[in-house]
Amino acid sequence: MDFSQQYNEKLITAKEAANLVKDGDWIDIGWGALTAKAFDQALAKRVDELHDVKVRGGVVPYELDISKADSTGEHFVYHSFHSSGTERGLINNNKYGAYFIPVKYSEIGRYFNENLDKASISVIQVSPMDKNGNFNFGLSASHAWATFKNADKVILEVNENVPVALGGYLNYINIKDVDYIYEANEEMLTLGKANYGEVELKVAEYVVDLLKDGDCLQIGIGALPNAIGSEIAKSDLKDLGIHTEMYVDAFVEMAKAGKITGMKKNRDIGRQTYAFAAGSQELYDYVDHNEDLMAVPVNYANDVDIIASLDNFVSINTAMQVDLWGQISSETVGTRHISGAGGALDFILGAYRSKGGRSIVALKSSRVDKNGNRTSNIVPTFKAGTQATAVRSNTHYIATEQGIRNFKGLSTWQAAEALIDLAHPDNRDELIKQADDLGIWRKSNK
Repeated sequence: MDFSQQYNEKLITAKEAANLVKDGDWIDIGWGALTAKAFDQALAKRVDELHDVKVRGGVVPYELDISKADSTGEHFVYHSFHSSGTERGLINNNKYGAYFIPVKYSEIGRYFNENLDKASISVIQVSPMDKNGNFNFGLSASHAWATFKNADKVILEVNENVPVALGGYLNYINIKDVDYIYEANEEMLTLGKANYGEVELKVAEYVVDLLKDGDCLQIGIGALPNAIGSEIAKSDLKDLGIHTEMYVDAFVEMAKAGKITGMKKNRDIGRQTYAFAAGSQELYDYVDHNEDLMAVPVNYANDVDIIASLDNFVSINTAMQVDLWGQISSETVGTRHISGAGGALDFILGAYRSKGGRSIVALKSSRVDKNGNRTSNIVPTFKAGTQATAVRSNTHYIATEQGIRNFKGLSTWQAAEALIDLAHPDNRDELIKQADDLGIWRKSNK
């Protein structure tokens, strides 16, 4: 069957797509690397004629044009489900009218089905139509279908540079289910590789020492995960599996080093399973038409029961701060917004339930400002406004450059002692005083 006639009948321009937006509309603008950039650019040009247009997205790897066009928040109001650095800047600067929508990432599809305001338009970047009339968006399969079902109109931004991500399900949409199409062959939206140094590598050494052949891994994004991936790539580990929410460059390095086969997985055997991918062009080239990978909706990738069913599952996530009670925060520092809950809790819970599973939270013990002042990332209690991503009863392993400890079964004083051991030596005496004030320090402790 020739689908070209349907294609041509639905073909418009990005400007015409943006002209469909009306005052007060909700718009879903894609996710991560498949954020509809040409639509964003065209919509920004209508800034003076539109008011109260509410846009939803997440993990946007560039500065949105609508935010540059409107610094008041009167014309465009941006909402992020999980924030990149540019989104963080908008949210923390209230004049832009940008806000965060807290989600448990595994549930985001249900939010669209049951809780969120109906969108007038859902638009996302896709690869060109194949011979069967399908467009691939597997690079951000995540919750894309849920946004389509929640929208009055589905519009596709067709980009010949979008890789075709295979192996899963709900990672295609057919021409019959699309209202409009426009073409915009721009370079892929990439995320720069976060640099790491000696401290991150030391944390990575402790984490890698806890791994074994055949483990199934989930790793987050950032300097620490990159360091961990690099150390795994150089290790003697073999037959690793991957099941993760975000597919990042660390996995590509590990795969090219021959560490990943997936043959020890007890489900999705041989496949690297993920909900969305974002990173370098090298990553996109690796994903393209690669049958070793499996693009799936996030309600599968992050399902606690699915994670728990994978033997020897190891989740490796990072945090901004840990308090002396063992709570984990990776979302905010006080009221300052950082990112979001994402799937951290799903993987922390699922990994511990897995046969042979382990959950690891990794962070640097401290940070040093431009004046040379050292501040501990292990704190007595969280500052007001700080959101706990995982509570103390969830915590399994915590790793810093000072070591790694298992927190399951520890009393409050044992946890405080262990965390102070993981703190930077310069901060330990003050933390001991604070733990004593909190009543979780025993006089017998050294």
